[in-house]
Amino acid sequence: MPLRLAARDVALLLTIASAFYYLLCLWSARAFLRRRESPPSSFTPPISILKPLKGSDPEMYESFRSHCLQDYPDYELIFGVSDPNDPAIAEVERLRREFPQHTIRLVHCRENLGANTKVSNLAQMLPEARFEHLIVNDSDIRVPADYLRRIASGLSDPTVGMVTCLYRGKAASTLGSRLEALGISTDFCAGVLAARQIEGGIRFGLGSTLAFPRKDLDAIGGFHTLVDHLADDYELGRRIAERNRKVELSKAVVETFLPAYSLDGFLRHQLRWARGVRDSRPRGYVGLATTFGIVWAALTLVLAWGAPWAWTVLAAILGLRYAVALAVGKAVLQDRQVAAYALLIPLRDAIAFAVWLMSFAGNRVEWRGDTFRLKNGKLQRLER
Repeated sequence: MPLRLAARDVALLLTIASAFYYLLCLWSARAFLRRRESPPSSFTPPISILKPLKGSDPEMYESFRSHCLQDYPDYELIFGVSDPNDPAIAEVERLRREFPQHTIRLVHCRENLGANTKVSNLAQMLPEARFEHLIVNDSDIRVPADYLRRIASGLSDPTVGMVTCLYRGKAASTLGSRLEALGISTDFCAGVLAARQIEGGIRFGLGSTLAFPRKDLDAIGGFHTLVDHLADDYELGRRIAERNRKVELSKAVVETFLPAYSLDGFLRHQLRWARGVRDSRPRGYVGLATTFGIVWAALTLVLAWGAPWAWTVLAAILGLRYAVALAVGKAVLQDRQVAAYALLIPLRDAIAFAVWLMSFAGNRVEWRGDTFRLKNGKLQRLER
């Protein structure tokens, strides 16, 4: 009996901590929405957009195409592939045919500079970039027509070393894909906003957009220093921030089109992401225990043998969790899918809790068909 009561009290304390975390997320979302962002300014420097490719992504061509529809005076698109038979090459050639007025180049990255093929490609693409302001974003990112103007506006401040932005996931029809989209819009981005509020800004980058002057990349040693890191976007932003350069979170929101994940594929992707975060931010990752409010409230209810007060606690936590989902998912990200998939949030959070526990049990990750061992944020390729 005393052991059960002690366990109940621990679960209740974690539930209360989660409630405070949800309130922090709501405050952070409100602060982000109320923050004044300078309107797109006359600062429109030429920009080189670097997009490393490997294989095909859902809606990939339309995502490429969105970069060619920018209301911006001068920019270029540089794609990079390591495999001369990569199916993405055909999409780049199609883009060139549709937009002959744009500078669109394809770089064949023949060297393997490290375990992270994406960063290895970036290091080989960089010499082809003509301009001093750079943007790196993933191959599955679709952007609005004012994207470059808004990102450039953030870089107009000489104290800013990087501009990054939030994103929403566009789910395919599978359950795994819908759970992934929910996680991005109602949990991951909420955590980014909370970190921004606690730390007085963010100290990392998001792969949806990494925009920076070339001089700041050179100051941290270039892409070559990141070729073995799994969380290269996080690491790039962290190193720029460590030089007392601001990392600005733009109000621009982009989209990522998610694969039709099976449940197994969704779990493997989540585990890779979780272990990458664990190695990048170990203290903060342990603190994620306070983000699983529904799990802790449900456990409190079980250990309290269904006491009426425990039902009240669970109802309150559910209300706060859904408030965060609406505040971040709908108000900040303008994600129309959140309401449609809202009933899946308890399931998604339960799976996220299980993945969080599993992430401490090993160092293996799978990424685009390859298997690695992860140590101190770096990848070591394993033979299958």
